[in-house]
Amino acid sequence: MILRLIGSPQYGWISIADVKSTRADFLYKLTTAKAALQNVTLIPGETTYFFLDALAENFQLDRKILQYEYDKQTQREEGAFVPNTYKLPMGITEKELIKILLFQSSSQMKDLSMKIFGRYDEKKWFQYVAIASIIQKESASIKEMPLVSSVIYNRVKKGMKLQMDGTLNYGQYSHTPVTAKRIKEDRTLYNTYIYEGVIATPVCNVSFEAIRAAIFPAKTNYLYFVKSKKNNHNFSCNYTTHLRNIRHATK
Repeated sequence: MILRLIGSPQYGWISIADVKSTRADFLYKLTTAKAALQNVTLIPGETTYFFLDALAENFQLDRKILQYEYDKQTQREEGAFVPNTYKLPMGITEKELIKILLFQSSSQMKDLSMKIFGRYDEKKWFQYVAIASIIQKESASIKEMPLVSSVIYNRVKKGMKLQMDGTLNYGQYSHTPVTAKRIKEDRTLYNTYIYEGVIATPVCNVSFEAIRAAIFPAKTNYLYFVKSKKNNHNFSCNYTTHLRNIRHATK
């Protein structure tokens, strides 16, 4: 009867504090209290492996259950999340957290696809996400992304292996330096030094800027790029110039 006078109880998670409340206060809080929200940020280029680690720590959740729910709720091994800062309620379960993140990410991807293509083809979209994930790992800035994208398409067109270190920064190796030993020993399909073509599965979660670059590469003849002393990349069309750029970068 009191609730009918105050209003309807809220749906979802709310914070009613730890202090003792009278019955009237408790009922009042049920209708007016705000959700206890926690911010969590997924940065572009980060892998789901490390994002799930952060979610488990920030929300005091079970990491194994988070992985189980992720695997259960999506067929995408990687790239299903959209990098963003999410406000999520404390006390949320592993199942609900993954459900919310996947729903919000999927909605954003569909919206962008509709703006660009006028439709959403999930299979085709994630082919672009796979290319975008390489662009995300290799680019030093958003400005460079269409140029890196052009190198990927140009090399594939010529039948050249991509030979890009960023594809080996997958999963738990997201922050691991790529060494000559790793390139030689890693036999996964992420190793573009061994296998031809573009990786079938994204290597990380990607920004919309990287996806746009994958869809709209710059029109260039570039086949190579190397990091410069200014922390950007020097692009080149032939191997001789590429070697010269490498020498300048290492001096």
